Amino acid sequence: MATKVVMEALSPTMEEGRLIKWLKDEGDSVATGDVLAEVETDKAVMELVARGEGVLRRKVVPAGDTVEVGSLVGVIGDPDEDISALVGDGDRGEGGTAAATTPVAAAAPAAAPTPATSEAPAPAGDGQRVKVSPLARRIAREEGIDLRAVHGSGPGGRIIKRDLAVAAVGASRPAPATTAPYEDVPLTQIRKTIARRLVESIGPIPHFFLTADVDMEQAAAARTQLNALEDGPRISFNDIVLKVVAEALVRHRDCNAWWQDDCIRYFADADLSVAVAVDDGLITPVIRGANRKSLRDIAVEVRDLAERARAKRLTPDEYTGGTFSVSNLGMFGIEQFTGVINPPEAGLLAVGAVTERPVAVDGTVQIRKRMRITMSCDHRVIDGATGARFLQTVRRMLENPLAIVW
Repeated sequence: MATKVVMEALSPTMEEGRLIKWLKDEGDSVATGDVLAEVETDKAVMELVARGEGVLRRKVVPAGDTVEVGSLVGVIGDPDEDISALVGDGDRGEGGTAAATTPVAAAAPAAAPTPATSEAPAPAGDGQRVKVSPLARRIAREEGIDLRAVHGSGPGGRIIKRDLAVAAVGASRPAPATTAPYEDVPLTQIRKTIARRLVESIGPIPHFFLTADVDMEQAAAARTQLNALEDGPRISFNDIVLKVVAEALVRHRDCNAWWQDDCIRYFADADLSVAVAVDDGLITPVIRGANRKSLRDIAVEVRDLAERARAKRLTPDEYTGGTFSVSNLGMFGIEQFTGVINPPEAGLLAVGAVTERPVAVDGTVQIRKRMRITMSCDHRVIDGATGARFLQTVRRMLENPLAIVW
């Protein structure tokens, strides 16, 4: 019995996916669990696996197309099995790939074959429809070719791929190239998700912000000593901030919480969402139980997560379920900024650059290493005094790193 291959929800927030490439060809043997294709979700590149066995009878969606979750992308069955009921009218494009039957890639069925004619297809508007293969239709749409002016050499005068090439060669000399005033770049899955999540956050969530200025002299000295050790990973200021935030969260559980529609959920462990910039947006891999991990463990883990995030190789459980977020733009020279809360989390800490500034110390002006941190709070969960006490603990620990182990 034939098995449908559908676009599965490969992440908790996935609504559609882009089929990057097929790893099986039509006619290839398929076993249950075999990887059929690679799919770009809203966060990463995931594998689409077979839920049946036989041979891959039809690739319904070509590589590069985006379809909604639940849409048909292929069919697995026996070599001689009739699958016409699953793929519609069986209209196939060139190269053996079936015309897509999903809502975003649907192709109109071809008219019944008629004897070949030397006349060009009738223009739309005279009651007749231009006959064209799905592949040729897609190429024409992408290249801006008017199909009404193309002679079809396929069955019944159908326009196929090679007809577009012939039309291009026979076309009049193109006008001189000009610089386009703008370029429309289609949204990636991750950029679509970022846009949707920001609307969910900044609109309904009542944000307020608290900023503190932190003396980083002792933290900088501790970092220098740690990085002098030969057998340890390199420690960054961000690693120190992550460890301090994790310790502070378990001491202030009111900030280590989620807003739920009918309750507030408080967490025992600090699962830190760490903002990582990728080519087409932002992703927040999670350090689970950061309060129970050493500074060395955090340094190693955050680098591993960041590298795999940029390669789009994170699994959904590695970038969902955080209890609090940390976003650091200090490496870009940004001294202070505010971040947007990542729901359902109730708080986010925005970390600026460590800079040397003149400050008053015991009645004298000294040049000190300073860092500004700004906490974004969901006022439904965190009150002003609650957030201030949390930020006070973070500042005290950063100014005296020994407090981490106290």
